[in-house]
Amino acid sequence: MKTVSDYFGSMVFDDRVMKATLSGDIYASLKKTIDEGRELDINVANAVAAAMKDWAVSKGATHFTHWFQPLTGITAEKHDSFITPSPDGGVIMEFSGKELIKGEPDASSFPSGGIRATFEARGYTAWDPTSYAFIKGKTLCIPTAFCSYGGEALDKKTPLLRSMEALNKQALRVLKLFGNADVKRVSTSVGPEQEYFLITQEMYEKRPDLRFTGRTLFGSRPPKGQEMDDHYFGVIKPRVAAYMEDLNEELWKLGILAKTEHNEVAPAQHELAPIYSTTNVATDHNQLTMEIMQRIAAKHGLVCLLHEKPFAGVNGSGKHNNWSMATDTGVNLLSPGDTPHENVQFLVFLCAVIKAVDDYQDLLRISVATAGNDHRLGANEAPPAVVSIFLGDELAAVLDAIESETPYAGTQRIQMKLGVDVLPKFNRDTTDRNRTSPFAFTGNKFEFRMLGSSNSIACTNIMLNSAVAESLKVFADRLEGAADLEADLHDLIRETIKEHRRILFNGNGYDDAWIEEATKVRGLSNYRTTPDCMPHLLDKKNADMLIGQKVYSPVELKARCEIMLENYCKTVMIEANTMIDMAATGIIPAVSAYTAEMAKTINAKRSADSTVSCGYEISTLKKLSALNDSIAMKLEELEQALQKVREIGEVEEQSYMIRDVLIPRMNELRARCDQAEIKTAKSFWPYPSYADLLFSVK
Repeated sequence: MKTVSDYFGSMVFDDRVMKATLSGDIYASLKKTIDEGRELDINVANAVAAAMKDWAVSKGATHFTHWFQPLTGITAEKHDSFITPSPDGGVIMEFSGKELIKGEPDASSFPSGGIRATFEARGYTAWDPTSYAFIKGKTLCIPTAFCSYGGEALDKKTPLLRSMEALNKQALRVLKLFGNADVKRVSTSVGPEQEYFLITQEMYEKRPDLRFTGRTLFGSRPPKGQEMDDHYFGVIKPRVAAYMEDLNEELWKLGILAKTEHNEVAPAQHELAPIYSTTNVATDHNQLTMEIMQRIAAKHGLVCLLHEKPFAGVNGSGKHNNWSMATDTGVNLLSPGDTPHENVQFLVFLCAVIKAVDDYQDLLRISVATAGNDHRLGANEAPPAVVSIFLGDELAAVLDAIESETPYAGTQRIQMKLGVDVLPKFNRDTTDRNRTSPFAFTGNKFEFRMLGSSNSIACTNIMLNSAVAESLKVFADRLEGAADLEADLHDLIRETIKEHRRILFNGNGYDDAWIEEATKVRGLSNYRTTPDCMPHLLDKKNADMLIGQKVYSPVELKARCEIMLENYCKTVMIEANTMIDMAATGIIPAVSAYTAEMAKTINAKRSADSTVSCGYEISTLKKLSALNDSIAMKLEELEQALQKVREIGEVEEQSYMIRDVLIPRMNELRARCDQAEIKTAKSFWPYPSYADLLFSVK
């Protein structure tokens, strides 16, 4: 019987395979490219391509593809076979360094925010040697960046790699001040926790809203939801366990470090969490994970829902981005050690993060802004739209002592005694967990909790890396010329704490009083929706930082703002169209049919006995008839609002119209339809109920 270690990474052209298939010189040159950013030699590329092809063919691959992440939110791939005709009429299997390094997809067919016109089709994909190639099905997938003919980035990988390089450059400057001459590289690492729902394929196929939009646009609450807290960490159902087992196997074959799986809070909701990887690799892996989750679900007669809020009234799904910084010598720069008040290097990097989050809180909010996530942020399941940092009692006390220039008294280590001799005794952590905080310190990393479950983690990490790089640059510029480094370090840390204390909050982020304090007293931003926050991407301070750190060009930045707003508008308009269709062709006719049947019942009863009152039937008939008239009226209002939105040509103005007019009309229609569902016999209702959907997997 094979163990996990026997097949883990078996479908990945990883370091083990490269060592075994490449010559020593070629391997050493490639490692310098990967580890030190050296330029790739074409001879090395040819040798790698030949070895990669032989390995892939031996695994059954017949095709290769440049696998990239355009601005659609999902991945893209165009498959080419390895075959080349031979003179004798047969074929040979070939793959060159040129084919490995560069591909040419149609750039005008992907979102470009005006960078590419329809007739300007040429674009390029470029091999990212820092992320291993892998086999999916019978295709060798080569992770690549994607750019236009003019060189502008049209993907999420390119700015992410730029942001990682920006942070590396500035972090090395700071580390040099502490005498870390042996450090050659600083990388960020991420472990994204992925939440999702599983429902049966049968129920899914009967819900047009789920098929077209990924979420339910109608549906009254079931008799039981998550009130009993019995699903969270509960026993995993056999069908779900079988799915998770197959999912793990597929992920492990691709070298994806799937580690933890459990039931989440809402019925039918689950979570998968991996071990940390370098940020660009973690991003690739998370995109793959979402794709494979959905593919494996289909094999089990299930559908994996990745929308942030597939069901109203129960928890939605997020993706917690656990982020840290580490040197190539193995030092975690966010590890406080046993005496954080004495660990000056840690305090400098901690202060850099605090400054970054305060200065660019709007960019972090923008990085998670989608139509789907707008339903989730601020609910009692996710952080509010206000960005703040939770540090815990120990670090808060350390910073207080530094700011006030008083001795740090230390934090007492409390031993947990559970009152049963046989149970082990252990020290309580000095930092609690705060699930209401958007950005929480959790021991040696920060957990950014605002991401939606379908988000690419690239966007958040681009902004986080870039903002921290900017803070480190400010620190390095100040400290490199210091006459008394120790004194200047002390002043820098104290001043940073004082200047950015407003972003620190250890309390309940769900409390309305906190939102009031955060916005009106502390002056923190509170962008509730995508139209509220997205235009601020182009604010001068944000543009200056992102362009200055060479993460985006001015053209790329403007294009991304345009694309994200377009995506928001298109998403909500598709939802509105779906609601109109479901209400007009499904719900209104169903209610009409039920009221007609009820009228027949009343007539039949009275024909048999004229003294029968039929009070219940008449009352229900009147209520449903009035409700159906109201549904029809709200349907017409929604259609009119949608038409007005379509007539607006400018995307920012269109997004405001959607926020202020279209979505309220959608909510009004839904409210009436959900009332009708409660009063209509189940046999007449055209769509599976929430009870059917949430409790369909046995």
